[in-house]
Amino acid sequence: MTHNDHPNMPPLSDEEKRIMLHRGTEPPFGGKYWNKHDAGIYLCRQCGAPLYASASKFDSGCGWPSFDDELPHAVERRDDPDGRRTEIVCASCKGHLGHVFEGEGFTPKDTRHCVNSASLAFRAAQQIERAIFAGGCFWGVDYMFRSTAGVLAVRSGYTGGTTRHPTYKQVCAGNTGHAEAVEVIFDPTVVSYEHLARLFFEMHDPTQRGRQGPDVGSQYRSAVFYLNDEQQRIAQRLVDQLRQNGYDVATEVTQADEFWPAEEYHQNYIARHPERSCHARVNRFERRA
Repeated sequence: MTHNDHPNMPPLSDEEKRIMLHRGTEPPFGGKYWNKHDAGIYLCRQCGAPLYASASKFDSGCGWPSFDDELPHAVERRDDPDGRRTEIVCASCKGHLGHVFEGEGFTPKDTRHCVNSASLAFRAAQQIERAIFAGGCFWGVDYMFRSTAGVLAVRSGYTGGTTRHPTYKQVCAGNTGHAEAVEVIFDPTVVSYEHLARLFFEMHDPTQRGRQGPDVGSQYRSAVFYLNDEQQRIAQRLVDQLRQNGYDVATEVTQADEFWPAEEYHQNYIARHPERSCHARVNRFERRA
């Protein structure tokens, strides 16, 4: 995906391009988020990837939005061309965010991400929901959800196992109990959980047990990890509907536990390696003859 072509984000303005693409800086105390205190999540203005939770935002008095921590694997640090500072960019699209400073003592984490408002988008807490699905190799599942209207962000990762902070190598060995899964952050005013769950059941083969196509092992199992009673109800109803349509569904419907983000090279993998696409949508909700 090239600069500024994310389907869920409007085009960058000239000022936003100056800042995100050419390392510009907006004037202090003038950006729309420097003094914002609402609960929610801050996204990359260019690609929509989640960057910061509002709980990590604080008033440093500098006139730019300040955060003392980023979401896991969300922000990449680089040496700034000025030779003195550390630049921060979106880990997904490499758009310029601002700079990071340490040793100032503002919060116990002793870190300040000084970010341009123009590099950010905001979603209020009531506009955000999460869903977690496992449908074989997470590369293809990530790609299919990422291109869906209303989806704000997708992260590949591991869940459903016992090992804390699992690595790809550990999960592939089949000893941790984790499944390759994706976490979907979405705007429920644009897309419903049921729509995403239907897409999930149609993008992979839910009848396969302990595998998905050529990928064999419990880490490739089909599973819906529900986060509340409503998600459980919807997922189970769709499973029942597929069984009525003649499918021997193997998908687990189980309560979600901790989601561990996968290594950075797994994130948004298909967009960077389009020849590796491994999922295709099949209509399974029309009754078979």
